[in-house]
Amino acid sequence: MNEFMDTLWLRIVALVESVAGLLDRAIDPLHVLGPGPVIFLLVLVTVGFTKFFSRVYGTKRHQELKKEFQHWHGLRQEALKAGDREKGGRLARNIDQARLNKIYYDYFFEGLLKNILTIYLPILLMAGYVDSRYRPRRLLEDFGREYVFRIPTGNGEPVGIGALFWFVVCLILVYSGWSIAAGQYRKRK
Repeated sequence: MNEFMDTLWLRIVALVESVAGLLDRAIDPLHVLGPGPVIFLLVLVTVGFTKFFSRVYGTKRHQELKKEFQHWHGLRQEALKAGDREKGGRLARNIDQARLNKIYYDYFFEGLLKNILTIYLPILLMAGYVDSRYRPRRLLEDFGREYVFRIPTGNGEPVGIGALFWFVVCLILVYSGWSIAAGQYRKRK
C-alpha cells in the first residue's frame, strides 16, 4: 500500500509541475506588462474558471438532496400556515425532527464539498502558483525588483507589496466587480 501511495504522490507532483511549466510558458509573453497586471489576469481567469466549473459541475446526489430539501421545507412552511397555530407548530417540529434537519445537513455538506472542489481548490492552487512563481527572488531576476508594487507612506519609506497579497486584493476586487456586474445585469433583464 505504501508503494502505491508513493507512486500516486509522485505522479500528482509530476502533474502539478507539468501544469505549472505550461502556465509559465503561457504567461511569459505577458511579462512585458509587469507582475501586477499578469497576476490580475491570472485572478480573472481563475475566477472565470471557478464560476464556469461550479455552474457546470454538479453531483446527482446534490441535486436530489436539493429537491428533497425544497419538498420538506415547503411542507414545513405549509404546516406553519395552518389555521391552528399550536398544531401547525407541532407539525413543523415533527417535520424538522423527522426529515428536514437530516436532509439539510446532508445538502449543506454536499454543497460544501462541491464548493471545495469547484471554487476553493482552484483558487488555492493558483495562489500557490503565484506565490512560487513571483517570489521576491524570482521577481528580482525577472523584473529587477523584489516587489510587485510600492506604496508610498507618510514617513517617506515606501512599502513593497508582495505577489500573494496582490493576488488576494485582486481576488477581492474581481469577485466584487463580478457580483456588481451580475446585479446590474439582473436589474436590466
